[in-house]
Amino acid sequence: MFSPETYTARRAELKKRLGSGIVIFLGNSNVGMNYHDNEYDFRQDSTFLYFFGLSHDGLNAVIDIDNDRDIIFGDELTIDSIVWTGNLPTLHDLAAKAGVKDVRPSAELKSYLDKARTAAAPIHYIPYYRVEHDLRLMDYLDVRPGGAVPSLPLIKAVVDMRSHKSPEEIAEIEKACAVTAEMHKAAIRAARPGVTEYQMKAIVEEVATSHGMRCSFPTIATVHGEILHNHSYNNVLESGKLFLLDAGAETAMGYAGDMSSTCPVDMHYTDRQKAIYDLQQAASKAAIEMLRPGVPFLDVHMQASRTIASGLKDLGIMKGNVDDAVRAGAHAMFFPTGLGHMMGLDVHDMENYGEVWVGYDGKPKSTVFGFKSLRLARPLEEGFVFTIEPGIYFMPELTGLWKSQGLHKEFINYDEAEKWLGFGGVRNEEDYLVTSDGHRRLGPGIPMTTEAVEALKAEA
Repeated sequence: MFSPETYTARRAELKKRLGSGIVIFLGNSNVGMNYHDNEYDFRQDSTFLYFFGLSHDGLNAVIDIDNDRDIIFGDELTIDSIVWTGNLPTLHDLAAKAGVKDVRPSAELKSYLDKARTAAAPIHYIPYYRVEHDLRLMDYLDVRPGGAVPSLPLIKAVVDMRSHKSPEEIAEIEKACAVTAEMHKAAIRAARPGVTEYQMKAIVEEVATSHGMRCSFPTIATVHGEILHNHSYNNVLESGKLFLLDAGAETAMGYAGDMSSTCPVDMHYTDRQKAIYDLQQAASKAAIEMLRPGVPFLDVHMQASRTIASGLKDLGIMKGNVDDAVRAGAHAMFFPTGLGHMMGLDVHDMENYGEVWVGYDGKPKSTVFGFKSLRLARPLEEGFVFTIEPGIYFMPELTGLWKSQGLHKEFINYDEAEKWLGFGGVRNEEDYLVTSDGHRRLGPGIPMTTEAVEALKAEA
């Protein structure tokens, strides 16, 4: 945890921004995988972590703005629990680490909220993402299923606070990025014919565990890089193929790293692999060079998209005017994703709040294929942390569908594009901070050029 003063200051700033009312923070509870005592690994709610820092199950909290109270609600361990868990710190001891003196039993939360509602105090809460949260809100606020309405003023306030990372947060993210880089280096060294995707996953996740961290999201370790979120690990790495890894580490405090790398299964890239890899790197470089305060991330995405479209035109896969092709969305057959997303306590930071508030500052998102997957478009500000991850993918299903519909035939050479089906995909990803005068990569980085990747494989 950070110091108690950090959490106290965050809560004070939130009170100042909202002005009045009660703010509810629902912590997460342990969840059984297939019966009650066989539980998934516990992960605290990120908003609860941001304002209270306590990674313990069964806690809820309230900020009572009008009465200037911060209260944690929970229950002390009984002897029945202690025989299984050992003697853990009391709730009062835990609360003190968050700068909170007022600790009350869980059963008192509903009555506290009932009194606030009777006094017509505004009740604020964020959009939650677990069924248990919905059920608790139904109980606490006496609303029907689906009747709980999150507080837009709270969403806007917390998005602004969490989007601007403090120096101590940046230092914590860099810890995650350093381990994330080691995960990718281990994978590049290990990738060779005959190794299974499951073995690659195990190698990567061992690195995170050995540093006292967990994975910040389910690992993607695949020879089918054209499948964007492929969580199957049944394939064997074969000569002539590419191996794509998208993986990150998460610190004990919940801060994430998120990187991707694409390496040859063999010791060297083929000429075709190198052509697409180098094009992906050109798009990444073009995007990174634009990163500074005031630049709309949408413009950065468009620059990466134009770079990809131009390179694919040079290879004969696309045709026509590049600017027109990108405006029409023709490039999205090969780059159907967004360029990046905010990152922090969540690997996709605050995504449960709604992308329109986190990445668009309330402005509407595009509904056009490709552009609708862009999670961040707003002008960049100092303290923003996000990923840069352009990709180039050859998807048989998408290519076949668009060809059958005659989509963008003035910009796509389908005969040539079909020659690349079975190639897979290339994605490389790094994490960046916007500084006062530009940007800075977070963490030590991983090999990005084909030469650097091949040199690392040669060390194995």
